[in-house]
Amino acid sequence: MGSNLLELTSEDELKNLIDQSKGSIIILNFWATWVQPCSQMNEVFTELASKNASLNFVDAEKFPELSESFEIAAVPTFIFLKKGKIAERVDGANAPELTNRVAKYSKVSSFATGAKDETQKIDLNTRLKTLVNSHPVVAFIKGTPSQPRLKEYSKWPTYPQVYIKGEFVGGLDIIKELVANDEFKGMFQGSSGVSDM
Repeated sequence: MGSNLLELTSEDELKNLIDQSKGSIIILNFWATWVQPCSQMNEVFTELASKNASLNFVDAEKFPELSESFEIAAVPTFIFLKKGKIAERVDGANAPELTNRVAKYSKVSSFATGAKDETQKIDLNTRLKTLVNSHPVVAFIKGTPSQPRLKEYSKWPTYPQVYIKGEFVGGLDIIKELVANDEFKGMFQGSSGVSDM
């Protein structure tokens, strides 16, 4: 097994792992040998573990108290722990959902640990610049609190964020003020694809 893939031998081992994780995500796999979908999901879990950090196996058969404490009613079940608390869970043999959740937390983990390298940041800024210039008006309604990348790009702390002709205009308060002062319509002069207001 990989270094981030662990088959627990005791409940104390999980407690130690939680203590040492320093807030990073731990994904527990509750399974049983006699349940057919578990073997398929174990393969998926092993593959995900080879590509992502902090994945850990827990055999529900061996630890009934642990299964009970996480309210495991059926297997396979995957529990996502952060600081010892349940952040999310995936019940049943749903490989796409498990893969999406692992990817979500893997990204959060890499950004939280400062693993952003400069090329990734430059690439994101390039993509955002292309996006805000793709239409005469672009509005971002919400973002991701754990990854405030658009806020960094625009240097604006709140949502929504409105861009007109590729230029950041502001949020809702700014737009309301521009409308009230009859300045808003003027921002569209010369824009093709914007209907008369």
